[in-house]
Amino acid sequence: MLLRVLIGSGLCLYTALGAIPNMTEPPKAGKVELFPEDALKPGMQAVAWTVFQGSTPEAVPVEIVGIWENAWGPKQNIIIGKMGGKAIRTNVAGGMSGSPVYIDGKLVGAISLRLSVFSPDAICGITPIRLMLDVSDFDQTRPSNGLAPGTMARADASVSLPPGMLQRVMAAGTASSFGETPMMTQIATPISMSGFSDEAVQQFAPVFQQLGLMVSQGGAGGTLNSATPAKDWASALRPGEPVAAVMVAGDMNMTGGGTVTYNDGKRILAFGHPMFNLGPVDMPLAKDEIITTLASSYQPTKMGNATEVVGALTQDRHSAIAVELGATAQMIPVNMHVSSYNLDNSIHSTRDFHFSVFVDKKWTPYLMMATLFSSISQLNDFSEEATFRLHGELKVAGQHKIELRTMQAPSEAPVPTPMLLAGWWGDKFNRLFINSTKTPKLDAVDVSVDLLPEGLTAQIESAWIGDNAVTPGTDVPVKVFLHPYRGDRIERTIDVKIPAGLARGEHEILFSDADTLSRFQNIAQTLNRIEDIPQTVAMLNDERSNNRLYVSLIESQPTVYSDEKVLPSLPASILNVMQSGRAVNHQFVSAPESAHEQTSVPFDTVVTGSYSLKIHVN
Repeated sequence: MLLRVLIGSGLCLYTALGAIPNMTEPPKAGKVELFPEDALKPGMQAVAWTVFQGSTPEAVPVEIVGIWENAWGPKQNIIIGKMGGKAIRTNVAGGMSGSPVYIDGKLVGAISLRLSVFSPDAICGITPIRLMLDVSDFDQTRPSNGLAPGTMARADASVSLPPGMLQRVMAAGTASSFGETPMMTQIATPISMSGFSDEAVQQFAPVFQQLGLMVSQGGAGGTLNSATPAKDWASALRPGEPVAAVMVAGDMNMTGGGTVTYNDGKRILAFGHPMFNLGPVDMPLAKDEIITTLASSYQPTKMGNATEVVGALTQDRHSAIAVELGATAQMIPVNMHVSSYNLDNSIHSTRDFHFSVFVDKKWTPYLMMATLFSSISQLNDFSEEATFRLHGELKVAGQHKIELRTMQAPSEAPVPTPMLLAGWWGDKFNRLFINSTKTPKLDAVDVSVDLLPEGLTAQIESAWIGDNAVTPGTDVPVKVFLHPYRGDRIERTIDVKIPAGLARGEHEILFSDADTLSRFQNIAQTLNRIEDIPQTVAMLNDERSNNRLYVSLIESQPTVYSDEKVLPSLPASILNVMQSGRAVNHQFVSAPESAHEQTSVPFDTVVTGSYSLKIHVN
């Protein structure tokens, strides 16, 4: 790449940067004349508009240093400039992305890049406006390199963690950091998390940092509780004003900050680089008010409060984000009720949270995970031995309601119990949203979490039957014994129905937890991608709960598991045909025995383990 630069004395350069050329008032919305890129010359004096505090843009002198040819690809040049004025102190700060640059009142482009870290000069990269205007020409195709927390690898493979999303989140905090190199890099988008607990910020900040984003403290006004645009949306967001892309809104808020570059009265272009590079999106965009611009040689950034929504972000592309003013983005409304209990099972305290979550196949599960973790980690009466009980309802448009239940007790995993529960919750949304045909529409999510003040786990220890000789078609009482984490042994009598058609001879009754009974089916589901929303909804509803004891009859014939299908007691001849004729892209798992679930018994504790009891059918 060739960089055409101005060679001159540093003294002259600073003298030039002290003046604001040919533009004394902030730019207004509407059509604007564009400065031709091929007319740029080193040494030209320009002016950028950005907000350092409040919401009114201030002028910043910029000297054109040169053109970095093909910096972003074929025929995609980057303009190099040097900022003066207040930027000499603040340097090129996070949140300045999109600050418009003008020469003689004509729009040149948007500040979007900075010179690595620790640079004493406010050297910036400017995305030419022609590249930003190209964003409107894109269709609904999605870039292959969109940023989402789904490709993280854990640095410490010796530590065992539950699989899925939890493993990826924890990986971000332990992954090694690559050293900075002196080059032009995208200005990091400041991700503001307000209403989140300190623990949530600490746990989830590394996820964003690995993606080249940074988490900053921030807030949100009381009006940021809806995706519906404010009444004054038509007169909102002049070039140079701060904006916030909204990922979570309500009692908890998560936004990504930047600056407006272009506003023709209906359409906005901002950032001058992607936020996540997701392509077509549907995300609320809000006004932002800057508290202060933090000066730092390492990571200067704006700190802001998002206020009210004025439109919807529609495209998130390589050179800009595009926004339609007045449009309403789809979000998922979430109602969360959190209760803590005393030892006598009376309620100690309750808290309710109401918020909405941005819809995206890869981001929505992580946002659901972060909000749940934050909600339950804020409880004052949380202790290391506490157990959580969750009941969630997901209302999917056009589908049956999804009901999810689980309990999470302390474990030996090097992860706090609230994070284990949040990981379980996020994985359910991950399974629903990885559907490849279309994104499901969630009309509402309601979830209740109870904090129980002690560790509640019980391991299945043994079972006893008065007479091992049983008759088909009868109910046989069986005593089952469980050993709790603390306290006396639990005894429960269960009537096991012996099917009328059960063959004579030796059989087994299996008393087990959910994981034991679902092991092979879970393996089959990981081998094959489900591409149908109704199928996924059915599978989530059919999942067994970890606070129930399951009773099954075991037969010696094999069972085949494929996706959500279970084919028990399969003759060997049919199994051989299936194995020889199966499709290459569709796999199944076979188990040597068949478990016919007879009943299940609820417990107010996490049930673990299994026990087999032999019977003889007369």
